[in-house]
Amino acid sequence: MSEIHGIDSTRVPKHVAMIMDGNGRWAKEKGQDRIFGHFNGVKAVRASLKAARRAGVKYLTLYAFSTENWNRPKEEVEALMDLLVQTIVQEVKELDNNDVRLNAIGDLESLPGSCHAELQTAIDQTKDNDGIELILALSYSARWELVRAVQNIVKDNISPDAVSEELIGSYLCTHSIPDPELVIRTSGEHRVSNFLLWQIAYSELYFTAKYWPDFREEDFFDALRDYQSRERRFGKTAEQITQTGNE
Repeated sequence: MSEIHGIDSTRVPKHVAMIMDGNGRWAKEKGQDRIFGHFNGVKAVRASLKAARRAGVKYLTLYAFSTENWNRPKEEVEALMDLLVQTIVQEVKELDNNDVRLNAIGDLESLPGSCHAELQTAIDQTKDNDGIELILALSYSARWELVRAVQNIVKDNISPDAVSEELIGSYLCTHSIPDPELVIRTSGEHRVSNFLLWQIAYSELYFTAKYWPDFREEDFFDALRDYQSRERRFGKTAEQITQTGNE
């Protein structure tokens, strides 16, 4: 972790989640097809991961492909899957060299066989790294996750009286990952798009007008500075937070 202007290294969020939006509009403005935007979005992934590592973030979750994205044109979906496989193959050595542990959440069994296989290989190759965990949300949606959690709770014959927030959390894809303190969304849209709905109950939300392919390290740091300018109260009053901090 290196010192970054305007960022307090003692108050960096442990987990940052990102909704990578705007690839298609970015490409359209340049007279290109949507795949061109997705291809260039890989640069933003590299920049965000580098920035997160520099700042001392321990978990970085990227909303890479939602369950709803399967409804996009077949050509785009196939191109996205091919790009995902190519990127994983090209980046896994770099991830390993930089102590990055790769993980993935979502309905991974729905991914094409080659994509699932390359993903699992990369996860296995980096599993012992402990610098930062990069989590790809693939074929993921929060409603799918919650429905699956309820189904599994019922299958396990859990008594209704035993159901708690902690129990539900243990059935989610993110059961081993802390909830994100900060969610960043690009492209100027102000919504969370079915992303980690349970986990972001108390997350700070940061929206930027930049399209995802243009997002770079300094943009990530801007989001961290904004996060650190806020007062996180978790339902308490400002006075209670101040008193707790002084104890």
